[in-house]
Order: sequence, then C-alpha cells, then structure tokens
Amino acid sequence: MILASPERIAEFTARGWWGTTTLDQGFRDIVARLPAREAVVDAPNREALTDGAPRRLSYAQLEAEVARMAAVLHARGLRPDDIVVVQLVNSVEQFVVYLACLRLGLIVSPVPVQYREHELDHILGLTGARAVVTAARVGRHPAAAMWVGLAARHPGLQHVLAWGRQVPASALPLDALLDDAPDPAAAEAAGQAAAITANHIATLCWTSGTEAAPKGVPRSHNEWWIVVPSLVEAAELTPGMRLLNPFPLINMAGLSSCFATWLGLEATVVQHHPFDLDVFLAQLRTERIDYTVSPPAILTQLLQRPELLEGIDFQRLSRIGSGSAPLSEWMVQGWADRGVAIVNYFGSNEGAALTGAPVDIPEAVRRARYFARGGTPERYSKISTANKIRTRLVDPDTEREITEPGVPGEMRVAGPTIFSGYFRNPEATARAFDDQGYYRSGDLFEIAGERGQYLLFVGRCKDIIIRGGMNISEVEIETLLLACPGVRDAAVVGAPDPVLGERVCACVVPAPGATLTVEGIARWLRDERHVAVYKLPQRLLLLDALPRNPVGKILKRELRQRLQQEAAAESPSPSAPSAA
Repeated sequence: MILASPERIAEFTARGWWGTTTLDQGFRDIVARLPAREAVVDAPNREALTDGAPRRLSYAQLEAEVARMAAVLHARGLRPDDIVVVQLVNSVEQFVVYLACLRLGLIVSPVPVQYREHELDHILGLTGARAVVTAARVGRHPAAAMWVGLAARHPGLQHVLAWGRQVPASALPLDALLDDAPDPAAAEAAGQAAAITANHIATLCWTSGTEAAPKGVPRSHNEWWIVVPSLVEAAELTPGMRLLNPFPLINMAGLSSCFATWLGLEATVVQHHPFDLDVFLAQLRTERIDYTVSPPAILTQLLQRPELLEGIDFQRLSRIGSGSAPLSEWMVQGWADRGVAIVNYFGSNEGAALTGAPVDIPEAVRRARYFARGGTPERYSKISTANKIRTRLVDPDTEREITEPGVPGEMRVAGPTIFSGYFRNPEATARAFDDQGYYRSGDLFEIAGERGQYLLFVGRCKDIIIRGGMNISEVEIETLLLACPGVRDAAVVGAPDPVLGERVCACVVPAPGATLTVEGIARWLRDERHVAVYKLPQRLLLLDALPRNPVGKILKRELRQRLQQEAAAESPSPSAPSAA
C-alpha cells in the first residue's frame, strides 16, 4: 500500500531525502555486519507486566526469531497490505513482531496496552485488521481473552495470536507455534516476491486529537527514516549506542527514538515501561546507557534528590531528551551544571517536529523555553531535517500569515516528515491540511529571539489533554459523560499535574437530586463503556452551569483558568524547588 502521491515521491527522491532501503533491509544489513551485537533487552520487571522471564537478544538471535515469526504469520494466510494489530507491553517480542510484519509487507498497527473494547471496536471496524498479536495477560488484564471476544463480533479478525500461559482455547498459542514453526523459506520467498519498497506503508499508529475517536496515522518506511536525523543530530548520538526506552513502542515518541533510530544507529535498545523510577534508575546504572528520555517532572525530582543519581555514569549519559510539557529553566540549568544537556523535543504522530538542541541553542535556560525555528529560508537550525521541512505561523481565525514576533499563530508544517493523510478518513484529512498543503498542527507558537530564530510554545488550538505524553480527546470523554446517569451537562478539560503534565477533569452539572463522585463516574466509564484507564477522570468539578458564550459555546478557557489558579495556590513557587 502506497499512499504518498507520485509527485511527492518524485520530489523527495530527487532531493535525496527519500531512498530505496526498507526498514527490514536496514535490519538485515546490521545482522550481516554485527550479528553478535546486543540488539534488544527486556526490563528486569518484565514478569510483573506479562508472562515470561526477561530476555536479551543479539542481532543474530533477533533475526532467527523474526524469521520464525514471519513463517508463522505467512502460514496463517497473511499477505501484503494486511493489517496486524499489536497490543504488547514493551518487550523483545515487539521487535520480533514488527520486523516480521515488515518483512512480509504486512502493516503493523500497534495500540496502547490501556486500550479496551471502546477504542478497539473502532480500530477494528476502520481497518478490517485480519490478525492481532498480544499476550495472555498484560499486567492483570486478560488481554487475549478480551481479543477473543472482539473477534466474535468482528469476523474479519481471523487470528488472535498470543504469547504466555493460559492462552484461551480460541486463540493461537505463539510459544508453541514458534517452537514448531513452518519452514521459513516459504515466508522468505513471499517477502521477496511482494517487492515491498521504501514508499510502502510500514505502520498505522493511532492519535486522538479533537475527534471523538482515534485516527489512524500511516507512515511509510521513508517517512520513518526521515525523522532519524532529528534525534541523532539533536542529541549528538553515535553508532552503537545503548538507548533506554521508557516510551510505549506504539507511536512517534517510541518508534522514532527506539525503533527507527535504533536501526539508524545499529544500536541496542533496553526496554522500560510503564515508568518505574526504581527500575529506571537501576537500568541507568547497570545497562551502560548512553541516551534516554524522561518526563520533565521526573528530571526535576531527580535534581531535588541527588542521592538517587549516585552510581550513574554521566560521562556516558551526557544527553537526555524531554518534552510533552514545558520545561523548567531551573531543571535544564541544573542538569547542565551536572554536565548533562537536556534536549527539548516537540512533535506529533503526523510528523510535525521541533527541537531545542545544544547545537542550535547552547544556553540551557533558553533551551528550556525555546525551539529552533526550522523550516525557514534563514536556516536558524543546524539539524538537517529542520531544513528539509517548511513551516509558517498562521492566525487560525483569519488565515493571516504571522511574521512578526510575539503574536501567537498556529504552526503549519509541510515536507518529507509529514504524513500523507489519515487512514480511510478523507474528512479528517481535508481538515488537517490548509489550502497550501501545510499540515495544521493545532499548536500555537510565537516567533521569539533577537533575530526571530526561536519559536515559543504558547498553547493548543485543539481540545486535547496530554497526560503523561498520551493524547486524550476531550470531545470523546464529553460525549460519553453526557450518557452517564446523573449528569445533566458536562465538559472535559486538563487539570495541571506536576508529574503527568495534565489530568482529566470532568466539569459536570449534576441532574436534580443526583450525587456524583469522581470515583463513581470513572467506574461507570470503565465498566459500562470500557474506556481505557488512562482516559478516566481523576478530578471532578461540580457546577451549577457551564460557562458559555452568547451562541452557546462552552468557554473552556474559564474552566482551565480556574484549575490553573487552584493549582498555583496549592503549589510552591517553581523558582524555588523544594528539597523533598
């Protein structure tokens, strides 16, 4: 399946930005040259997350498992362009499945482990996925059993393949299938015959913005390769490095830094997730980590408790990536004083990306607030990808292009990093691009700096909540809340949270006589509507009426301002972090 237009392919190929190497070929090249290098490592707490002891695989061992997995998938009748949904915890098995699918020309569609029937019914209905690869359990959740139930009402989902103990009778036990795998030769021949190119779709990831349901974001092999320099050059990474991955390996954050970049650097990935501070610190000490990423709040906490950092080799770990929430100047400078440069990232599944990197912004305190202004003729960034895209700021109400400092405008981006459109959703695709072909990011920035060389993030046009790096659609939860017993009217906004960035706050007008609690609303959404746990409200604001403008539109800014004021009243000054 190729979704990029012939004109787009011809332009970016002629410029040397897109090539002919698939992700599978990139992996095979490493196997041929560096078979003994360690490729991927499980987290030590794996058994708390899913069945099976932690494993470590070299590139040669990973290749052997990829070949067997490809044989299993091919024997099930899966063929090029078939969609395979994958719901697994961060583990070595993710790499096995992803690479096996890419080898056969199957489209990998990873989904969060938190997704339940509410989200998955939509994804299966939209994609017509023929198979899912999962585990008997994810934490305490019986994932394989849930998927068997989904397959019963989605006849196109023909195969539920699951690792682990106590795999349901209606699912296929992958451990046994792989031990007795068919001859890989047939799968290898099929993969070669498929003639997959670097412009074929490799993955179908999911994003939740202002729409009430997740949207599929397809990306080709070339669209993954093109993002690698953004990370490599920004963090000054070198071949053979060891990367610690605390992001779920399901979207741009994880797949760009620890799959595409892993291949580009011939690196080792050490898996981690969900975030566990003790495990994370132990991995930093024992796994010889060269680069990792971490939420801003965790980086602040570690500086406030320096005893936690004892035993970590900061001569080796001299760069750490962060983002998804504004960075504290105190935090970025504090790490700089320890000899560690914090790289500030801003990006989306659709391919819009900015960086605040030492190569562009040497001053730590500036790097906390600003991003290099890429995509302009002035070439304010030294990062190569930033000079392959085009950017502009636009007033979202008037469509006036903004060129002066200090005026908020929506970031619009075009170029080889941007996706071609949402999967089987032409209406959303049409809304996503402006009349000049630029992707509408939904994010508001201002031009800043003495020469206009920076961009300052000032807010979002779209109604989304970013909780721990995961996007949550306010519209989706609002629509569900309006059906909740005892709710007369409802709006959903993000409440500031020092660790996660934001939490879901349900702003509710109760029906007469109703008694509502945040625990009761969350329980109803979870049990009756099967909503993913991370989307559940953690705060409840009871109101006599929602604030509205004269035409009836809810004034969410008033709700957000109230929550921000309450958070500010409850928190110490950010300029003087506590020692606790």
